[in-house]
Amino acid sequence: MTPEEFKEARRKLGLTQSELGAILDTAPQTIRKWEMPDTRSTARSVNPVAARVMAWLMSGWRPPQWPQGRA
Repeated sequence: MTPEEFKEARRKLGLTQSELGAILDTAPQTIRKWEMPDTRSTARSVNPVAARVMAWLMSGWRPPQWPQGRA
């Protein structure tokens, strides 16, 4: 999953970087770095486990940490 695909998936799910960070148990700053284009020196590759969880979220799975009021 590319940084752009990861960011687009988060947006389609209606999650903020902080909300996704809570679901993945990581800092919002890490989410921000995963979403940066690869050309920036501070960019990080999307964590493979986070990419897999994102795929599960996109397919409809919802964890207990899912923000209240979100479908």
